[in-house]
Amino acid sequence: MERYFNITGCCNPQEHYMVNLDSRLAQIKKMVDRGQYFCINRGRQYGKTTLIMALESYLEKEYIVVSMDFQGLSTPEFSTEGMFVKAFARELWLDRRTQHFMNHDIQTAMKEIRSSSAYTMADLFVCLSEWCMEAEKKIVLMIDEVDQASNNQVFLDFLAQLRFYYLKRNKRPTFQSVILAGVHDIRNLRQKIRPDAEHKHNSPWNIASAFEIDMSFNVHDIAGMLTEYENDHHTGMDIPKLSQLIYDYTSGYPVLVSMICKCMDKSGSWDDPSFENAVKYLVKEKNPLIESLINKLEDDQQLCNLLYRLLFQGEKYLFSAYDATIQSAVMYGFVKNQDGCIVIANRIFETVIYDWFISSISTDSPIFSEGFKDKNQFIQDGQLNMEKILEKFIRHFNDIYGSQPDKFKEEDGRKLFLLYLRPIINGTGNYYIEAQTRDQKRTDVIVDYLGKQYIVELKIWRGEEYNTEGEKQIAEYLDYYHLDKGYLLSFNFNKNKQPGVKTIQVNGKTVVEAVV
Repeated sequence: MERYFNITGCCNPQEHYMVNLDSRLAQIKKMVDRGQYFCINRGRQYGKTTLIMALESYLEKEYIVVSMDFQGLSTPEFSTEGMFVKAFARELWLDRRTQHFMNHDIQTAMKEIRSSSAYTMADLFVCLSEWCMEAEKKIVLMIDEVDQASNNQVFLDFLAQLRFYYLKRNKRPTFQSVILAGVHDIRNLRQKIRPDAEHKHNSPWNIASAFEIDMSFNVHDIAGMLTEYENDHHTGMDIPKLSQLIYDYTSGYPVLVSMICKCMDKSGSWDDPSFENAVKYLVKEKNPLIESLINKLEDDQQLCNLLYRLLFQGEKYLFSAYDATIQSAVMYGFVKNQDGCIVIANRIFETVIYDWFISSISTDSPIFSEGFKDKNQFIQDGQLNMEKILEKFIRHFNDIYGSQPDKFKEEDGRKLFLLYLRPIINGTGNYYIEAQTRDQKRTDVIVDYLGKQYIVELKIWRGEEYNTEGEKQIAEYLDYYHLDKGYLLSFNFNKNKQPGVKTIQVNGKTVVEAVV
C-alpha cells in the first residue's frame, strides 16, 4: 500500500508519512518506568492520539497497556457514579487484549460491574487494585480525550480515586503509570459543578508530574519524513531548504506540517511556488483546525483582547502559569512560551488571526476600501510595486486621517497599513509579522508575493537618531533574508513633518523610506 500524508485522525508509519517518534517515546517510557502519572496536553490536532497509539505499542513488551478513549462514553454515562463505573468497566472489557491479562476471578468481577449501574467508584477501584496485584506485568492506564469528562463531578471522583491509590500504592497495588491526554490541563481544572455561577477549583490530579517533552517537529524531524517520501517518489526536492521553510511557517505544529506536505504532494511539485500555494491554501481555505481557532476567538473576548494587543499594539507579555487568559491562549495553541514571553505560535496562525481581525473591521474602514479600489495598480511584470503602494497609502492616509490627529492612536498605523495592503495581495500573496522584531516601536511585515519577498518595517517616528538606527536595522534584516531592497514606513505625528517617499543607500542596501 502506498503511503500518504494524513491530516485526519491517528497516523501510523505503515500507512502514512510521519515523523519518527522513537526519541519522544523513549523519554515518555522513562517517566512510566519511574511510576509517574502525567497529562499530555496540547492544542487540537497536535498529534496527541498518534503519540498515545505509538506509545501503546512501544510499552506493551514490558507492561500491560490499557488504552481507552473517553469519546467512547456518552454524556449520560458521566451523569452518575454508577453509570460511569458501568461504562468504564465496559470499555475495559471490550479490549480483548485486556481480557487476556485478567485471571478468571477478575474477569468475573469485571463482568458483574459492567452489567449493572449499582456499583460504586470504590467497587471499581478495588477490582482494579486486585488486578494490578495479580497481573503478571505492571499495568499502565492511558486515557485519550479526557476533555469529554472534564465538566463532571463524577470525573473528579475518578481522579480522586486514582490519587488515593497512588498515595497508598505501597499498601494497595495500583497502576504503574496513568497518562491522560486532552486539550485541557486537568491539574488546573476549574469545574462548574453546581448551578448558577458557583465555581470550584479542584486539584485531585496534583500528583501529576509535568510533561515537558516537546511534541512539535524540528527541522531534522521534517527532513527525515521528507527523505522517506523522496526515496519513494524521486521528486528532486531540496530537502534541507524545504524542511527549513516548512518549519519557519509552522514552528513544527504537526498537522500544519502534514497539511503543507499533503498540498505539495497533490500539486505534484515540491518547489518554492508550490510551497507558497500550500501556505496560501492553509490560510484561505476552511479546515477543522483553523475553524476551531476562530470559534474560540469569537467565544472568548479576553483571549481576543490579549491577541489584539499582542499583534497590533506590540505589547510584550511575560509568560505566566497563573494567568488564566495566557494559559488559555497556550492551551488552544494560539501562543507559545519563547524566552519567557508569549509569542504567536507560528506564522500560519499569525496570518489567520491577523486576517480575522482585519476582516472584522474592514467593512467600515475607508482605508480598506481605498486598497480595494487601488489593487490593480501595483502589479508590474508579475511583481509587486511596493514603492507605489507606500506612495498611495500616504496619500490616502493624509486624506482620511490627516485632519483628525487627536483621534488617531500610534498603534493604529500598523493596522491601517495592513488594512490597505490586504485587498491588494489577497488571493495571490500572504504576509506575516516577524515576531522577533515586533514591539511597541517597530514591526517588520514580510510579504510573500509570486515567489518574491518584500520586507516592510513599520515604526513610530522617535527622532532622527532613532530613525537612523531603524535604517541600519532594516539593512541588517535585508542581509539576513539575502535581499537587496527593503522598505521603511514611519508614522510621524509631528506638526513639522515632511511626508513622502525617498530612496537611500544603507550599508550597500537600497531602502525606500516613506514618512506618513
